[in-house]
Amino acid sequence: MTPQEIADLVHLRRARDLIDRDYGQPLDVPAMARTALMSPAHFSRKFRAAYGETPYSYLMTRRFERAKALLRQGTSVSDTCVAVGCTSLGSFSSRFTEIVGVTPSQYRSRDHRALEIVPSCVSKFATRPRRTSVTI
Repeated sequence: MTPQEIADLVHLRRARDLIDRDYGQPLDVPAMARTALMSPAHFSRKFRAAYGETPYSYLMTRRFERAKALLRQGTSVSDTCVAVGCTSLGSFSSRFTEIVGVTPSQYRSRDHRALEIVPSCVSKFATRPRRTSVTI
């Protein structure tokens, strides 16, 4: 690796840390790119090459990981929507259903007691949102 590639990875990690920390705040690619000291297009390309998904996709994954955790705790769908940084309940529900495969209300009403005995690091990996096709 060249010194520039290492420097880019350090800046990308700074942006990823911003997403992990501030997922509930209004974030867009230009704001993330500023944190990485890159142009938005260059940042998006570098981020995808380094982490395997676009910055926006990574942000949404973080938001839905947190949404799933809040819903498992019994938080209402509307409160969850706001807590994870989504501004439209309809868009949140549609995107949640697209990624998780069930509506937020259905996910919330499931029995999640089996996850209580699983270490959080395993539970985080096991419950990470994955895009699924929805059949209507």
